[in-house]
Amino acid sequence: MIGKGREAMRKVALVTGASTGIGRAIVQALAADGFDVAINYSRSEAAARETERIARQAGAQTMLVCADVSDEGQVVEMMAAVDRHFGGRLDLLVNNAGTTSEVPPDKFDTMEVDDFDRVFAVNVRGTFLVTKHATRLLKAMPKANVVNTASIVGLRPGPQPLPYSSSKAAIISMTRTMAGALGPNIRVNAVAPGWLEGEWMERTLGDNYERLMERRAKQTPLRRCATPEDVGEAVLTLATRLHFTTGQTVVVDGGYSFVS
Repeated sequence: MIGKGREAMRKVALVTGASTGIGRAIVQALAADGFDVAINYSRSEAAARETERIARQAGAQTMLVCADVSDEGQVVEMMAAVDRHFGGRLDLLVNNAGTTSEVPPDKFDTMEVDDFDRVFAVNVRGTFLVTKHATRLLKAMPKANVVNTASIVGLRPGPQPLPYSSSKAAIISMTRTMAGALGPNIRVNAVAPGWLEGEWMERTLGDNYERLMERRAKQTPLRRCATPEDVGEAVLTLATRLHFTTGQTVVVDGGYSFVS
């Protein structure tokens, strides 16, 4: 448990799916801004430990917590561990854990039901479960925040598998509903990254990664694709700066979706 003096100085955040990519960038941004951070992961312990190292280097107190966000029992245990470690404090929840399918959208009729259900279990049920069981701690704070990771394909069609884009649309809808349910002391917003540099899109695009990312960058007003660090900055801003903003989805795509 953190000491009372340190507890008074630093806020506490829980970031799910924080071992790599966007999750790691969010942790890094929060730690640099004065948050202590609970770092959730489900499989990649070595990567999560690297995220923890980065956060500690920035001055944060951290804890690692392994939990599958789609499993309610594991979520309950995770929240109990966060409660114990940080003395009942939780100022910010970032629902970032997510997964996808490898079936392209034009082949959705070949998809196994289990594949579809797996994506919704992590992306949608996971967001619901973690928020459900974090609410008690969030409500104990004078002010608190939830930020959900959606996607631009939750707002418009894109080259992402059907369950992924559908799940992100569900998260955007959940964000609005939760904002109404949890106000006025808890604000709930979402970020919707566009074409994102890094391993997620490398897996999605395969050998076409470099060519397609270069093309998207040229079509973007800011002349590049988004980075995990851009998303981390957006999450931090929503959580700490925009005090009269709730129920909103902030698009992080350099303007691509508005000109293409």
